[in-house]
Amino acid sequence: MLWDIVVIAICVLVSLAFLYLVTRTSAAHERKESNDFTGAVVAVIGTTYAVILAFMLSGVWNMLQQAQANAEQEANALVNIWRIGDDIDPSLGEQTRLLCMRYAQDVLTLEWPAMEAGKELPAETGEVINQLWKLAGQSQAHSSTDSIASYQLMEEMRALTEHRRIRIMHSKEQLPGILRAVLIAGGIITVAASCFFGVPSFRFHVLQVVVLSFLISLILVAIADLDRPYQGADIVQPQGFSTAVQLFERHAD
Repeated sequence: MLWDIVVIAICVLVSLAFLYLVTRTSAAHERKESNDFTGAVVAVIGTTYAVILAFMLSGVWNMLQQAQANAEQEANALVNIWRIGDDIDPSLGEQTRLLCMRYAQDVLTLEWPAMEAGKELPAETGEVINQLWKLAGQSQAHSSTDSIASYQLMEEMRALTEHRRIRIMHSKEQLPGILRAVLIAGGIITVAASCFFGVPSFRFHVLQVVVLSFLISLILVAIADLDRPYQGADIVQPQGFSTAVQLFERHAD
């Protein structure tokens, strides 16, 4: 959050420095003569850039929501697997519940910190997944062909594996470099164009540039944070896995 404030402050100060440079190199009454042309250009630039900002902000916000929902679905699948452990062979069910507990703890203590740091995930949770798949296969092999519990176990394992893979994908995805360049260049052009208006009151012109540059930089910072659902200021929370661990521990007692 502190870094976001610093970035916004720097953007506003740079905008003011450019405005000061423009006012030092040309008089306000000279620029006022081309206000009509400047206004038309700024209107086109501003409208185009506003549409781009709206789509980008909406897109990264939807991505964050999808990442949060996917994490919750992964935790739900894990809880379902733990519950199905009561309906399969007792020896396999006990191992399944122990592995579910280990999976949830590994996600909380190993994988989430690694994703926040942008590092590769440790191999421990992947090994737990493999062991769960082996138990699911053994359960299906030892049960009758119409065993509902074994079938449900396989379906929940598929869901758990799929949601985990999507979570890993979300932790690595970012806006393409070309789109980030468009956002930054568009902000620079929009603020710079507003500095070329001929305004009799310099203080009023300063206020306009400050408000515009603050708003644009704030939106850009928000997009940058939301674009990283596991590394930004507003990240996906592992609430589902915390709840799962509490459930497992409560029933174990």
